[in-house]
Amino acid sequence: METDSDRRATPPRPSLDFVRAVVARDRAAGREIRTRFPPEPNGYLHIGHAKSICLNFGIAAEYGGVCALRFDDTNPTKEEQEYVEAIQEDIRWLGFDWGENLCFTSDYFEQLYGFARQLIEKGLAYVDDLTPEETREYRGTVNEPGRDSPHRDRSVAENLELFERMRAGEFPDGSRTLRARIDMASPNLNLRDPVLYRISSAPHHRTGTAWRIYPMYDWAHGQSDAIEGVTHSICTLEFENHRPLYDWFLDNIDAPCHPQQIEFARLNLTHTLISKRKLLAMIAAGVVSGWSDPRMPTLRAMRRRGFPPRAIRNFVEETGVTKYNGRTEAVVLENAVRAELNATAPRVMAVLDPLELVIENYPADGEERLEAVNNPEDPAAGTRSVPFSGKLWIERQDFLADAPRKYFRLTPGREVRLRYAYYVTCTGFDTDPESGAVTRVRCTYDPETRGGDSADGRKVKGTIHWVSQAQALAAEVRLFEHLFLAADPEDVPEGGDPLAGVNPDSLHVLRDARVEPGLADAARGATYQFERHGYFCVDDPDSRPGALVFNRTVALRDTWTRRQGGAG
Repeated sequence: METDSDRRATPPRPSLDFVRAVVARDRAAGREIRTRFPPEPNGYLHIGHAKSICLNFGIAAEYGGVCALRFDDTNPTKEEQEYVEAIQEDIRWLGFDWGENLCFTSDYFEQLYGFARQLIEKGLAYVDDLTPEETREYRGTVNEPGRDSPHRDRSVAENLELFERMRAGEFPDGSRTLRARIDMASPNLNLRDPVLYRISSAPHHRTGTAWRIYPMYDWAHGQSDAIEGVTHSICTLEFENHRPLYDWFLDNIDAPCHPQQIEFARLNLTHTLISKRKLLAMIAAGVVSGWSDPRMPTLRAMRRRGFPPRAIRNFVEETGVTKYNGRTEAVVLENAVRAELNATAPRVMAVLDPLELVIENYPADGEERLEAVNNPEDPAAGTRSVPFSGKLWIERQDFLADAPRKYFRLTPGREVRLRYAYYVTCTGFDTDPESGAVTRVRCTYDPETRGGDSADGRKVKGTIHWVSQAQALAAEVRLFEHLFLAADPEDVPEGGDPLAGVNPDSLHVLRDARVEPGLADAARGATYQFERHGYFCVDDPDSRPGALVFNRTVALRDTWTRRQGGAG
Protein backbone atom coordinates (compact mmCIF):
# COMPACT_ATOMS: atom_id res chain seq x y z
CA MET A 1 0.00 0.00 0.00
CA GLU A 2 1.11 3.56 -0.58
CA THR A 3 2.18 5.60 2.41
CA ASP A 4 0.95 9.14 3.02
CA SER A 5 4.18 10.50 1.56
CA ASP A 6 3.80 8.32 -1.54
CA ARG A 7 0.31 9.70 -2.12
CA ARG A 8 1.47 13.30 -2.15
CA ALA A 9 1.59 14.24 -5.81
CA THR A 10 5.00 15.31 -7.02
CA PRO A 11 4.29 17.83 -9.78
CA PRO A 12 5.19 16.26 -13.12
CA ARG A 13 6.81 18.26 -15.87
CA PRO A 14 4.78 17.30 -18.92
CA SER A 15 5.10 18.98 -22.28
CA LEU A 16 3.11 22.18 -22.53
CA ASP A 17 -0.48 21.48 -23.54
CA PHE A 18 -2.61 24.41 -24.70
CA VAL A 19 -3.79 25.17 -21.14
CA ARG A 20 -0.30 25.18 -19.68
CA ALA A 21 0.90 27.27 -22.61
CA VAL A 22 -1.50 30.05 -21.60
CA VAL A 23 -0.55 29.79 -17.94
CA ALA A 24 3.18 29.74 -18.74
CA ARG A 25 2.82 32.89 -20.84
CA ASP A 26 0.96 34.69 -18.06
CA ARG A 27 3.42 33.55 -15.41
CA ALA A 28 6.32 34.75 -17.56
CA ALA A 29 4.60 38.14 -17.72
CA GLY A 30 4.71 38.31 -13.92
CA ARG A 31 1.13 37.26 -13.22
CA GLU A 32 0.47 35.30 -10.04
CA ILE A 33 -1.38 32.07 -10.81
CA ARG A 34 -4.52 31.05 -8.96
CA THR A 35 -6.72 28.12 -10.03
CA ARG A 36 -9.54 26.27 -8.32
CA PHE A 37 -11.33 22.94 -8.34
CA PRO A 38 -15.06 23.75 -7.95
CA PRO A 39 -17.17 20.60 -7.31
CA GLU A 40 -20.86 20.69 -6.52
CA PRO A 41 -21.45 18.73 -3.28
CA ASN A 42 -24.27 16.66 -4.80
CA GLY A 43 -22.45 13.35 -5.22
CA TYR A 44 -19.11 11.60 -5.02
CA LEU A 45 -16.15 12.42 -7.25
CA HIS A 46 -15.57 10.19 -10.28
CA ILE A 47 -12.68 9.52 -12.66
CA GLY A 48 -13.70 12.51 -14.80
CA HIS A 49 -13.17 14.79 -11.82
CA ALA A 50 -9.70 13.31 -11.36
CA LYS A 51 -8.61 14.94 -14.61
CA SER A 52 -9.78 18.37 -13.47
CA ILE A 53 -8.21 17.87 -10.03
CA CYS A 54 -4.85 16.87 -11.50
CA LEU A 55 -4.95 19.73 -14.02
CA ASN A 56 -5.90 22.50 -11.60
CA PHE A 57 -3.75 21.44 -8.67
CA GLY A 58 -0.94 20.37 -10.97
CA ILE A 59 -0.77 23.70 -12.81
CA ALA A 60 -0.76 25.63 -9.55
CA ALA A 61 2.13 23.50 -8.24
CA GLU A 62 4.10 23.73 -11.48
CA TYR A 63 3.89 27.51 -11.72
CA GLY A 64 4.24 28.45 -8.07
CA GLY A 65 0.58 29.32 -7.70
CA VAL A 66 -2.36 28.44 -5.48
CA CYS A 67 -5.24 26.07 -6.15
CA ALA A 68 -8.34 26.46 -4.00
CA LEU A 69 -11.02 23.89 -3.31
CA ARG A 70 -14.36 25.65 -3.69
CA PHE A 71 -17.70 23.96 -3.22
CA ASP A 72 -20.30 25.44 -5.57
CA ASP A 73 -23.10 24.79 -3.11
CA THR A 74 -26.06 26.61 -4.69
CA ASN A 75 -28.71 23.87 -4.73
CA PRO A 76 -29.79 22.88 -1.20
CA THR A 77 -32.26 20.25 -2.44
CA LYS A 78 -29.45 18.02 -3.77
CA GLU A 79 -26.42 18.89 -1.64
CA GLU A 80 -25.31 17.29 1.62
CA GLN A 81 -22.50 17.65 4.13
CA GLU A 82 -21.70 13.97 3.51
CA TYR A 83 -20.58 14.87 0.00
CA VAL A 84 -18.52 17.83 1.22
CA GLU A 85 -16.55 15.57 3.54
CA ALA A 86 -16.22 12.75 1.02
CA ILE A 87 -14.92 15.08 -1.70
CA GLN A 88 -12.21 16.44 0.60
CA GLU A 89 -11.17 12.93 1.59
CA ASP A 90 -11.00 11.75 -2.02
CA ILE A 91 -8.89 14.72 -3.16
CA ARG A 92 -6.41 14.11 -0.35
CA TRP A 93 -6.33 10.39 -1.19
CA LEU A 94 -5.56 11.27 -4.80
CA GLY A 95 -2.54 13.18 -3.56
CA PHE A 96 -3.49 16.86 -3.44
CA ASP A 97 -4.16 19.44 -0.73
CA TRP A 98 -5.59 22.94 -0.81
CA GLY A 99 -4.03 24.06 2.48
CA GLU A 100 -5.93 27.09 3.80
CA ASN A 101 -7.72 27.67 0.49
CA LEU A 102 -11.08 26.06 1.25
CA CYS A 103 -14.04 28.09 -0.03
CA PHE A 104 -17.80 27.78 -0.44
CA THR A 105 -20.02 29.69 -2.82
CA SER A 106 -22.42 30.00 0.11
CA ASP A 107 -19.80 32.24 1.74
CA TYR A 108 -20.54 34.74 -1.04
CA PHE A 109 -24.34 34.70 -0.99
CA GLU A 110 -24.52 38.26 0.28
CA GLN A 111 -22.05 39.53 -2.34
CA LEU A 112 -23.86 37.67 -5.10
CA TYR A 113 -27.13 39.22 -3.96
CA GLY A 114 -25.48 42.63 -4.14
CA PHE A 115 -24.22 41.94 -7.67
CA ALA A 116 -27.77 40.98 -8.69
CA ARG A 117 -29.08 44.27 -7.33
CA GLN A 118 -26.47 46.07 -9.46
CA LEU A 119 -27.90 44.43 -12.57
CA ILE A 120 -31.44 45.40 -11.56
CA GLU A 121 -30.39 48.99 -10.95
CA LYS A 122 -28.86 49.11 -14.45
CA GLY A 123 -32.05 47.73 -15.99
CA LEU A 124 -30.25 44.47 -16.80
CA ALA A 125 -32.30 42.12 -14.60
CA TYR A 126 -35.97 41.70 -13.80
CA VAL A 127 -38.30 39.63 -11.65
CA ASP A 128 -40.33 37.22 -13.75
CA ASP A 129 -43.60 35.46 -12.90
CA LEU A 130 -43.51 32.83 -15.66
CA THR A 131 -43.73 29.22 -14.50
CA PRO A 132 -40.78 26.93 -15.28
CA GLU A 133 -42.79 25.39 -18.12
CA GLU A 134 -43.62 28.80 -19.56
CA THR A 135 -40.01 29.92 -19.23
CA ARG A 136 -38.90 26.94 -21.32
CA GLU A 137 -41.62 27.64 -23.90
CA TYR A 138 -40.70 31.32 -24.19
CA ARG A 139 -37.02 30.49 -24.55
CA GLY A 140 -37.40 29.23 -28.11
CA THR A 141 -35.19 26.66 -29.81
CA VAL A 142 -31.88 26.55 -31.64
CA ASN A 143 -33.84 27.33 -34.82
CA GLU A 144 -36.36 29.83 -33.44
CA PRO A 145 -35.79 32.96 -31.34
CA GLY A 146 -37.31 33.25 -27.91
CA ARG A 147 -40.10 35.60 -26.87
CA ASP A 148 -39.97 38.36 -24.30
CA SER A 149 -41.64 37.64 -21.00
CA PRO A 150 -44.65 39.90 -20.34
CA HIS A 151 -42.84 40.93 -17.13
CA ARG A 152 -39.60 41.90 -18.84
CA ASP A 153 -40.30 45.64 -18.77
CA ARG A 154 -41.03 46.07 -15.08
CA SER A 155 -39.49 49.21 -13.62
CA VAL A 156 -36.26 49.18 -11.69
CA ALA A 157 -38.10 50.18 -8.52
CA GLU A 158 -40.65 47.37 -8.87
CA ASN A 159 -37.94 44.79 -9.58
CA LEU A 160 -35.91 45.85 -6.56
CA GLU A 161 -38.96 45.63 -4.32
CA LEU A 162 -40.00 42.22 -5.63
CA PHE A 163 -36.44 40.89 -5.36
CA GLU A 164 -36.24 41.98 -1.71
CA ARG A 165 -39.60 40.33 -1.02
CA MET A 166 -38.35 37.14 -2.73
CA ARG A 167 -35.43 37.13 -0.32
CA ALA A 168 -37.76 37.73 2.63
CA GLY A 169 -39.71 34.59 1.76
CA GLU A 170 -43.00 36.31 0.93
CA PHE A 171 -43.67 34.20 -2.18
CA PRO A 172 -44.19 30.46 -2.65
CA ASP A 173 -41.34 28.27 -3.88
CA GLY A 174 -40.93 28.45 -7.65
CA SER A 175 -43.45 31.27 -8.11
CA ARG A 176 -40.95 33.90 -9.21
CA THR A 177 -37.40 34.13 -10.55
CA LEU A 178 -34.86 36.84 -11.17
CA ARG A 179 -33.66 36.83 -14.78
CA ALA A 180 -30.91 38.68 -16.61
CA ARG A 181 -32.18 41.01 -19.33
CA ILE A 182 -29.92 40.21 -22.29
CA ASP A 183 -31.28 39.09 -25.68
CA MET A 184 -34.17 36.68 -26.28
CA ALA A 185 -33.18 36.44 -29.96
CA SER A 186 -29.53 35.51 -29.36
CA PRO A 187 -28.34 32.43 -31.27
CA ASN A 188 -26.66 31.40 -28.00
CA LEU A 189 -29.51 30.06 -25.88
CA ASN A 190 -27.52 30.77 -22.71
CA LEU A 191 -27.97 34.51 -23.38
CA ARG A 192 -31.76 34.36 -23.65
CA ASP A 193 -32.52 36.00 -20.31
CA PRO A 194 -31.13 33.25 -18.08
CA VAL A 195 -32.51 32.73 -14.59
CA LEU A 196 -30.24 34.11 -11.86
CA TYR A 197 -32.27 33.29 -8.72
CA ARG A 198 -35.12 30.97 -7.80
CA ILE A 199 -37.21 30.82 -4.64
CA SER A 200 -36.72 27.81 -2.39
CA SER A 201 -37.53 27.26 1.27
CA ALA A 202 -35.25 24.20 1.43
CA PRO A 203 -32.65 24.51 4.21
CA HIS A 204 -29.04 24.76 3.11
CA HIS A 205 -26.43 22.43 4.64
CA ARG A 206 -24.33 25.45 5.71
CA THR A 207 -26.65 28.47 5.92
CA GLY A 208 -29.74 26.71 7.24
CA THR A 209 -32.89 28.77 6.54
CA ALA A 210 -31.15 32.14 6.39
CA TRP A 211 -31.85 32.35 2.65
CA ARG A 212 -35.12 31.82 0.78
CA ILE A 213 -33.59 32.49 -2.64
CA TYR A 214 -30.62 30.67 -4.13
CA PRO A 215 -28.38 31.67 -7.04
CA MET A 216 -28.30 29.50 -10.13
CA TYR A 217 -25.00 27.80 -10.92
CA ASP A 218 -24.33 29.95 -14.00
CA TRP A 219 -24.82 33.13 -12.01
CA ALA A 220 -22.72 32.10 -9.02
CA HIS A 221 -19.85 30.30 -10.72
CA GLY A 222 -18.04 33.11 -12.53
CA GLN A 223 -18.66 35.68 -9.81
CA SER A 224 -17.23 33.31 -7.18
CA ASP A 225 -14.10 32.96 -9.32
CA ALA A 226 -13.84 36.73 -9.47
CA ILE A 227 -14.32 37.15 -5.71
CA GLU A 228 -11.52 34.65 -5.06
CA GLY A 229 -9.14 36.25 -7.56
CA VAL A 230 -8.94 33.19 -9.80
CA THR A 231 -6.68 33.92 -12.76
CA HIS A 232 -7.47 30.88 -14.90
CA SER A 233 -10.93 29.34 -14.74
CA ILE A 234 -10.26 25.90 -16.24
CA CYS A 235 -13.52 24.19 -17.28
CA THR A 236 -14.65 21.30 -19.45
CA LEU A 237 -15.90 21.88 -22.98
CA GLU A 238 -19.60 21.92 -22.11
CA PHE A 239 -19.00 25.37 -20.58
CA GLU A 240 -17.59 26.84 -23.79
CA ASN A 241 -21.01 28.18 -24.83
CA HIS A 242 -21.48 29.58 -21.32
CA ARG A 243 -18.35 31.74 -21.54
CA PRO A 244 -20.11 34.67 -23.31
CA LEU A 245 -22.68 34.67 -20.50
CA TYR A 246 -20.02 34.64 -17.77
CA ASP A 247 -18.20 37.46 -19.56
CA TRP A 248 -21.43 39.46 -19.79
CA PHE A 249 -22.03 39.08 -16.07
CA LEU A 250 -18.52 40.19 -15.14
CA ASP A 251 -18.60 43.11 -17.57
CA ASN A 252 -21.82 44.47 -16.04
CA ILE A 253 -21.07 44.28 -12.32
CA ASP A 254 -18.32 45.69 -10.11
CA ALA A 255 -16.29 42.49 -10.33
CA PRO A 256 -12.98 42.38 -8.41
CA CYS A 257 -11.30 40.77 -11.42
CA HIS A 258 -12.12 39.01 -14.68
CA PRO A 259 -10.78 35.41 -14.72
CA GLN A 260 -9.77 33.89 -18.05
CA GLN A 261 -11.85 30.82 -18.85
CA ILE A 262 -10.13 27.96 -20.72
CA GLU A 263 -12.03 24.84 -21.76
CA PHE A 264 -10.66 21.32 -22.19
CA ALA A 265 -12.23 17.99 -23.16
CA ARG A 266 -13.69 16.00 -20.30
CA LEU A 267 -12.44 12.50 -19.56
CA ASN A 268 -14.77 9.72 -20.73
CA LEU A 269 -14.07 5.99 -20.46
CA THR A 270 -15.39 3.16 -22.60
CA HIS A 271 -18.10 0.99 -21.01
CA THR A 272 -18.60 3.72 -18.40
CA LEU A 273 -21.13 6.40 -17.49
CA ILE A 274 -19.81 9.26 -15.38
CA SER A 275 -22.80 11.61 -15.19
CA LYS A 276 -23.67 12.02 -11.49
CA ARG A 277 -27.35 12.09 -12.41
CA LYS A 278 -27.04 8.73 -14.16
CA LEU A 279 -24.89 7.28 -11.40
CA LEU A 280 -27.63 8.20 -8.95
CA ALA A 281 -30.16 6.53 -11.26
CA MET A 282 -28.10 3.32 -11.19
CA ILE A 283 -28.02 3.40 -7.40
CA ALA A 284 -31.78 4.05 -7.21
CA ALA A 285 -32.47 1.19 -9.65
CA GLY A 286 -30.35 -1.25 -7.64
CA VAL A 287 -27.90 -1.79 -10.49
CA VAL A 288 -25.10 -1.10 -8.00
CA SER A 289 -25.06 -1.06 -4.21
CA GLY A 290 -23.99 2.57 -3.82
CA TRP A 291 -21.38 5.19 -4.64
CA SER A 292 -18.57 2.91 -3.43
CA ASP A 293 -19.64 -0.19 -5.36
CA PRO A 294 -16.33 -1.35 -6.90
CA ARG A 295 -17.88 -1.34 -10.39
CA MET A 296 -18.62 2.38 -10.18
CA PRO A 297 -16.31 5.00 -11.77
CA THR A 298 -16.16 7.04 -8.54
CA LEU A 299 -12.83 7.63 -6.83
CA ARG A 300 -14.33 6.08 -3.69
CA ALA A 301 -15.16 2.90 -5.62
CA MET A 302 -11.72 2.78 -7.27
CA ARG A 303 -10.12 3.15 -3.87
CA ARG A 304 -12.22 0.28 -2.52
CA ARG A 305 -11.27 -1.82 -5.55
CA GLY A 306 -7.57 -1.22 -4.93
CA PHE A 307 -6.63 1.31 -7.62
CA PRO A 308 -3.48 3.13 -6.41
CA PRO A 309 -3.84 6.92 -6.52
CA ARG A 310 -0.49 7.17 -8.27
CA ALA A 311 -1.83 4.98 -11.09
CA ILE A 312 -4.82 7.29 -11.54
CA ARG A 313 -2.54 10.32 -11.70
CA ASN A 314 -0.32 8.57 -14.24
CA PHE A 315 -3.38 7.66 -16.31
CA VAL A 316 -4.64 11.24 -16.31
CA GLU A 317 -1.24 12.49 -17.42
CA GLU A 318 -1.11 9.89 -20.21
CA THR A 319 -4.51 10.89 -21.60
CA GLY A 320 -3.31 14.49 -21.95
CA VAL A 321 -5.28 17.72 -22.32
CA THR A 322 -7.15 18.22 -25.58
CA LYS A 323 -10.00 20.17 -27.14
CA TYR A 324 -11.71 17.11 -28.60
CA ASN A 325 -14.26 14.98 -26.77
CA GLY A 326 -13.86 11.25 -27.07
CA ARG A 327 -13.70 8.04 -25.06
CA THR A 328 -10.49 6.63 -23.68
CA GLU A 329 -10.29 2.85 -23.67
CA ALA A 330 -10.82 1.53 -20.15
CA VAL A 331 -7.84 -0.77 -20.67
CA VAL A 332 -5.57 2.32 -20.62
CA LEU A 333 -6.60 2.97 -17.02
CA GLU A 334 -6.30 -0.73 -16.18
CA ASN A 335 -2.80 -0.85 -17.67
CA ALA A 336 -1.75 2.11 -15.50
CA VAL A 337 -3.04 0.20 -12.47
CA ARG A 338 -1.21 -2.99 -13.52
CA ALA A 339 2.04 -1.11 -14.04
CA GLU A 340 1.90 0.39 -10.56
CA LEU A 341 0.81 -2.77 -8.76
CA ASN A 342 3.30 -4.95 -10.61
CA ALA A 343 6.04 -2.94 -8.96
CA THR A 344 4.47 -2.61 -5.51
CA ALA A 345 2.01 -5.42 -4.73
CA PRO A 346 3.25 -8.45 -2.77
CA ARG A 347 2.57 -11.86 -4.32
CA VAL A 348 0.53 -14.56 -2.60
CA MET A 349 -1.11 -17.80 -3.69
CA ALA A 350 -4.88 -18.11 -3.73
CA VAL A 351 -7.15 -20.81 -5.10
CA LEU A 352 -10.46 -19.41 -6.32
CA ASP A 353 -12.20 -22.66 -7.36
CA PRO A 354 -10.71 -25.34 -5.08
CA LEU A 355 -10.08 -28.94 -6.06
CA GLU A 356 -8.42 -31.31 -3.61
CA LEU A 357 -4.98 -32.69 -4.47
CA VAL A 358 -3.57 -35.57 -2.40
CA ILE A 359 0.14 -36.49 -2.59
CA GLU A 360 0.03 -40.21 -1.90
CA ASN A 361 3.72 -40.71 -1.09
CA TYR A 362 4.05 -37.65 1.17
CA PRO A 363 4.26 -38.47 4.92
CA ALA A 364 0.72 -38.73 6.27
CA ASP A 365 1.22 -36.16 9.02
CA GLY A 366 4.05 -34.34 7.30
CA GLU A 367 4.29 -30.57 7.10
CA GLU A 368 7.08 -28.21 6.12
CA ARG A 369 7.69 -24.56 5.38
CA LEU A 370 8.79 -23.39 1.97
CA GLU A 371 10.23 -20.07 0.89
CA ALA A 372 8.27 -17.94 -1.58
CA VAL A 373 9.24 -14.66 -3.25
CA ASN A 374 7.16 -11.62 -2.20
CA ASN A 375 7.73 -9.55 -5.34
CA PRO A 376 10.23 -10.46 -8.09
CA GLU A 377 10.12 -6.82 -9.27
CA ASP A 378 11.33 -5.59 -5.87
CA PRO A 379 14.32 -7.47 -4.38
CA ALA A 380 13.90 -5.51 -1.15
CA ALA A 381 10.49 -7.12 -0.64
CA GLY A 382 12.20 -10.32 0.47
CA THR A 383 10.55 -13.70 0.93
CA ARG A 384 7.89 -15.34 3.06
CA SER A 385 7.36 -18.79 4.51
CA VAL A 386 4.35 -20.82 3.33
CA PRO A 387 3.16 -24.15 4.78
CA PHE A 388 3.18 -27.31 2.64
CA SER A 389 1.54 -30.70 3.30
CA GLY A 390 0.32 -33.80 1.53
CA LYS A 391 -3.17 -32.38 1.09
CA LEU A 392 -3.50 -29.24 -1.00
CA TRP A 393 -6.05 -27.14 -2.80
CA ILE A 394 -5.41 -26.44 -6.49
CA GLU A 395 -7.49 -24.67 -9.12
CA ARG A 396 -10.14 -26.87 -10.67
CA GLN A 397 -9.15 -25.60 -14.11
CA ASP A 398 -5.59 -26.90 -13.52
CA PHE A 399 -6.75 -30.51 -13.97
CA LEU A 400 -8.35 -32.25 -16.94
CA ALA A 401 -9.14 -35.94 -16.98
CA ASP A 402 -8.84 -36.03 -20.77
CA ALA A 403 -6.54 -33.22 -21.83
CA PRO A 404 -5.58 -32.04 -25.32
CA ARG A 405 -1.96 -32.38 -26.47
CA LYS A 406 -0.90 -28.81 -25.62
CA TYR A 407 -2.45 -28.81 -22.15
CA PHE A 408 0.52 -28.48 -19.79
CA ARG A 409 -1.22 -28.70 -16.44
CA LEU A 410 -2.31 -31.79 -14.48
CA THR A 411 -3.76 -34.79 -16.27
CA PRO A 412 -3.17 -38.51 -15.66
CA GLY A 413 0.48 -39.34 -16.23
CA ARG A 414 1.60 -35.69 -16.54
CA GLU A 415 4.30 -34.17 -14.33
CA VAL A 416 4.04 -30.49 -13.32
CA ARG A 417 5.76 -28.13 -10.91
CA LEU A 418 4.00 -26.95 -7.77
CA ARG A 419 5.04 -23.32 -7.38
CA TYR A 420 7.94 -23.01 -4.85
CA ALA A 421 7.48 -26.69 -3.88
CA TYR A 422 7.99 -29.96 -5.78
CA TYR A 423 7.41 -31.78 -9.04
CA VAL A 424 4.28 -33.94 -8.85
CA THR A 425 2.94 -36.56 -11.25
CA CYS A 426 -0.77 -37.28 -11.54
CA THR A 427 -1.57 -40.94 -10.82
CA GLY A 428 -5.36 -40.75 -10.91
CA PHE A 429 -8.48 -39.00 -9.73
CA ASP A 430 -11.78 -39.60 -7.94
CA THR A 431 -15.25 -38.55 -9.06
CA ASP A 432 -18.66 -38.06 -7.52
CA PRO A 433 -20.67 -41.21 -8.27
CA GLU A 434 -23.80 -39.25 -9.06
CA SER A 435 -22.60 -36.19 -10.97
CA GLY A 436 -19.34 -37.56 -12.35
CA ALA A 437 -17.55 -34.37 -11.26
CA VAL A 438 -13.92 -34.73 -10.26
CA THR A 439 -13.62 -34.48 -6.47
CA ARG A 440 -9.97 -35.35 -5.87
CA VAL A 441 -6.71 -35.56 -7.82
CA ARG A 442 -4.10 -38.07 -6.72
CA CYS A 443 -0.37 -37.54 -7.28
CA THR A 444 3.09 -38.61 -6.21
CA TYR A 445 5.92 -36.16 -5.60
CA ASP A 446 9.67 -36.22 -6.18
CA PRO A 447 11.34 -35.20 -2.89
CA GLU A 448 14.53 -34.32 -4.82
CA THR A 449 12.80 -31.33 -6.44
CA ARG A 450 12.25 -29.23 -3.31
CA GLY A 451 11.96 -25.56 -4.21
CA GLY A 452 10.63 -26.37 -7.68
CA ASP A 453 13.87 -27.41 -9.43
CA SER A 454 15.02 -30.83 -10.54
CA ALA A 455 18.45 -32.09 -9.46
CA ASP A 456 18.78 -34.20 -12.62
CA GLY A 457 18.04 -31.26 -14.89
CA ARG A 458 14.73 -32.43 -16.27
CA LYS A 459 12.23 -29.74 -17.16
CA VAL A 460 8.44 -29.53 -16.99
CA LYS A 461 6.30 -27.09 -18.94
CA GLY A 462 3.53 -26.58 -16.41
CA THR A 463 3.64 -24.72 -13.10
CA ILE A 464 0.54 -24.43 -10.93
CA HIS A 465 -0.15 -22.71 -7.63
CA TRP A 466 -1.67 -24.23 -4.51
CA VAL A 467 -2.41 -23.73 -0.81
CA SER A 468 -2.11 -26.26 1.99
CA GLN A 469 -5.54 -27.49 3.10
CA ALA A 470 -4.88 -27.53 6.83
CA GLN A 471 -3.66 -23.93 7.03
CA ALA A 472 -5.55 -22.25 4.18
CA LEU A 473 -8.01 -19.50 5.00
CA ALA A 474 -11.49 -19.34 3.53
CA ALA A 475 -12.27 -16.16 1.62
CA GLU A 476 -14.93 -14.56 -0.52
CA VAL A 477 -13.64 -13.20 -3.83
CA ARG A 478 -15.51 -10.75 -6.02
CA LEU A 479 -14.72 -10.55 -9.73
CA PHE A 480 -15.78 -7.55 -11.80
CA GLU A 481 -16.31 -6.83 -15.48
CA HIS A 482 -17.32 -3.63 -17.24
CA LEU A 483 -20.64 -2.30 -15.97
CA PHE A 484 -21.89 -1.63 -19.52
CA LEU A 485 -21.66 -3.92 -22.53
CA ALA A 486 -21.39 -1.13 -25.12
CA ALA A 487 -18.19 0.87 -25.47
CA ASP A 488 -20.31 4.04 -25.53
CA PRO A 489 -23.20 3.65 -23.06
CA GLU A 490 -24.43 7.13 -24.04
CA ASP A 491 -25.17 5.90 -27.57
CA VAL A 492 -28.82 4.97 -27.07
CA PRO A 493 -31.88 5.80 -29.22
CA GLU A 494 -33.64 9.06 -28.40
CA GLY A 495 -35.76 8.48 -25.34
CA GLY A 496 -34.02 5.18 -24.68
CA ASP A 497 -32.89 3.98 -21.28
CA PRO A 498 -29.08 3.94 -20.93
CA LEU A 499 -29.43 1.48 -18.06
CA ALA A 500 -30.80 -1.08 -20.49
CA GLY A 501 -27.20 -1.69 -21.58
CA VAL A 502 -26.00 -2.81 -18.15
CA ASN A 503 -23.82 -5.92 -18.26
CA PRO A 504 -25.70 -8.68 -16.35
CA ASP A 505 -22.37 -10.42 -15.68
CA SER A 506 -20.53 -7.44 -14.23
CA LEU A 507 -20.19 -9.16 -10.82
CA HIS A 508 -19.28 -12.74 -9.92
CA VAL A 509 -18.95 -13.75 -6.28
CA LEU A 510 -16.82 -16.79 -5.38
CA ARG A 511 -17.60 -17.82 -1.82
CA ASP A 512 -15.34 -20.87 -1.46
CA ALA A 513 -11.90 -19.49 -2.28
CA ARG A 514 -8.81 -20.40 -0.24
CA VAL A 515 -5.81 -18.15 0.44
CA GLU A 516 -2.44 -18.37 2.19
CA PRO A 517 -2.60 -18.24 6.01
CA GLY A 518 -0.32 -15.20 6.02
CA LEU A 519 -3.32 -13.10 4.95
CA ALA A 520 -5.10 -13.63 8.26
CA ASP A 521 -4.13 -10.15 9.43
CA ALA A 522 -4.24 -8.42 6.05
CA ALA A 523 -5.24 -4.79 6.47
CA ARG A 524 -8.37 -3.47 4.82
CA GLY A 525 -7.41 -1.79 1.58
CA ALA A 526 -4.18 -3.80 1.20
CA THR A 527 -3.59 -5.03 -2.35
CA TYR A 528 -1.89 -8.26 -3.43
CA GLN A 529 -1.18 -10.13 -6.60
CA PHE A 530 -2.88 -13.51 -6.48
CA GLU A 531 -0.41 -15.41 -8.63
CA ARG A 532 -1.82 -16.31 -12.08
CA HIS A 533 -5.12 -14.53 -11.27
CA GLY A 534 -4.52 -10.80 -11.00
CA TYR A 535 -4.49 -8.09 -8.36
CA PHE A 536 -6.89 -8.19 -5.43
CA CYS A 537 -7.70 -5.76 -2.63
CA VAL A 538 -8.93 -6.56 0.88
CA ASP A 539 -12.42 -5.07 0.90
CA ASP A 540 -13.24 -2.19 3.15
CA PRO A 541 -15.74 -2.34 4.82
CA ASP A 542 -16.88 -5.95 4.32
CA SER A 543 -13.69 -7.86 5.15
CA ARG A 544 -12.76 -8.70 8.74
CA PRO A 545 -10.62 -11.31 10.55
CA GLY A 546 -12.16 -14.73 10.03
CA ALA A 547 -14.28 -13.51 7.13
CA LEU A 548 -11.91 -12.27 4.42
CA VAL A 549 -13.34 -10.56 1.36
CA PHE A 550 -11.24 -9.63 -1.67
CA ASN A 551 -12.14 -7.46 -4.66
CA ARG A 552 -10.33 -8.07 -7.93
CA THR A 553 -8.62 -4.82 -8.86
CA VAL A 554 -7.57 -5.87 -12.36
CA ALA A 555 -6.69 -9.14 -14.07
CA LEU A 556 -3.12 -9.80 -15.13
CA ARG A 557 -4.05 -8.82 -18.69
CA ASP A 558 -7.00 -7.41 -20.62
CA THR A 559 -9.21 -10.48 -20.47
CA TRP A 560 -12.25 -8.47 -21.62
CA THR A 561 -10.63 -7.56 -24.95
CA ARG A 562 -9.45 -11.12 -25.46
CA ARG A 563 -12.93 -12.54 -24.89
CA GLN A 564 -14.57 -9.99 -27.16
CA GLY A 565 -12.18 -10.78 -29.99
CA GLY A 566 -10.95 -7.21 -30.34
CA ALA A 567 -10.78 -3.82 -28.77
CA GLY A 568 -13.72 -3.03 -26.54
